Amino acid sequence: MKQKMVIKVSMPCERSRSKAMTLAARADGVISMAITGDAREKLEVVGDGVDPVRLVSCLRRKVGHAEILQVEEVKDKKPEEEKKKPEETKPPQPVAVYPPPQCYPGGYHYYRHPPPPPMVVCEEPSSCPIM
Repeated sequence: MKQKMVIKVSMPCERSRSKAMTLAARADGVISMAITGDAREKLEVVGDGVDPVRLVSCLRRKVGHAEILQVEEVKDKKPEEEKKKPEETKPPQPVAVYPPPQCYPGGYHYYRHPPPPPMVVCEEPSSCPIM
């Protein structure tokens, strides 16, 4: 079950805000978080299975005074949108499938080179002593 928690934390400077955000991000199950409020003193955390009491106690130890203002369940909007839209089935489009290149372990590709051109053998005697 997704929960939205609003926690009031004493964060007088940017460093303490950053520390509070880091601590909230490390908590298990946190999906998103934001700093809200006029004086930027509220930490809004959305998560699945997050324990608000443990999060607040951790914030109290590391940052300063913290208290839970609100905890509410968040409902997904996706199932409602899916009900409104009628399902349209489109026929699958054909996809060209090419055979993969032959690979060796380590990512080396094997490429077949064309055979070398035939050797030309001359039957005539030449005046060259090397041949």
